Amino acid sequence: MSLTAEKKLWIAKALDKLGVDVIEAGSAVTSEGERIAIKGVANEGLRAEICSYARALKGDIDYCLECDVDSVHLVVPVSDLHIEKKLRKDRETVLHMAVDTTSYAVDHGLLVELSAEDASRADGVFLREFYRQGVAAGAQRLCYCDTVGVLVPDRAAAEFADLSHIAPISVHCHDDFGLATANSVAALEAGATQVHVTVNGLGERAGNASLEELVMTLESLYGYKTRLKTTELYLISRLVSRLTGVPVAQNKPIVGENAFTHESGIHTHGLLADTRTYEPITPEMVGRERRIVLGKHAGRASVQLALKELGLDASDEQLGDILKRIKELGDKGNVLPTQICRPLPMPCSRSIVRLV
Repeated sequence: MSLTAEKKLWIAKALDKLGVDVIEAGSAVTSEGERIAIKGVANEGLRAEICSYARALKGDIDYCLECDVDSVHLVVPVSDLHIEKKLRKDRETVLHMAVDTTSYAVDHGLLVELSAEDASRADGVFLREFYRQGVAAGAQRLCYCDTVGVLVPDRAAAEFADLSHIAPISVHCHDDFGLATANSVAALEAGATQVHVTVNGLGERAGNASLEELVMTLESLYGYKTRLKTTELYLISRLVSRLTGVPVAQNKPIVGENAFTHESGIHTHGLLADTRTYEPITPEMVGRERRIVLGKHAGRASVQLALKELGLDASDEQLGDILKRIKELGDKGNVLPTQICRPLPMPCSRSIVRLV
């Protein structure tokens, strides 16, 4: 995907309103147009720290300085696979490049987050030495990249419990095996102090850890208050989808169209009694509304609720006839959506399950 300067600024403003702490606005080395876009975001007066991606090259740092960013996400390959096959170098050369570029960026007033690319496939001893020398050179934050999504949560927990003692460290996960959010949460539990996420989980290949999934997992399952305005999550999801042209899967957690959609008669009956029966969070928490679909799985409760929303009443006989006709349509592959705009009853306050 490719975003114009104007679109990047729209998204950056929305992220700042949401309350994120750091916005990586792009890679300054990419093109002149990218530098114009990053500089526009950096000079907008946003509360968030504005960052640019950079490689371990002084020329990349110079481009970042042109863009007036606050920090650089300095990404350096650390696995032997990347060092030998991609860079065609050795460990010592790469280590020297990382230290030299970190010092250069710090000397020019940039905050450096030194990022170990492919850390999850790197030699552990070399990885720790890489981090220690980076901190000595002036890096204020570290980052551990699970570049091809091969981490699992128990290993993530073990890695970050050890690495978090070196310096403040971020976790950057890809979703190749669908574990990006789980690995990110495990790393945060173990000591990571920052997490890299993207709206709608966008990113290379299968994407990165999803902003909305991560935030609501922390807020609702762990009882951790992120300080983000969760009611803005759905709006920014739609904004990013529209501007990038990348649709959101209907069954995607939190922001997918089906996340708060109910069809089954059993489910709808439960919702009428207490929304917690079939919703772990309320749609209002993320700026959404509940939706009831009338299809072949619908029951009398679903039809009654739909009629109520339309201000209509029906006898038992009429209700049965309507339900029969809905199921006939359902057998032909059709559904009848009806929007439920008002919160349904919730008799008692929602308790938070704490896992930590």
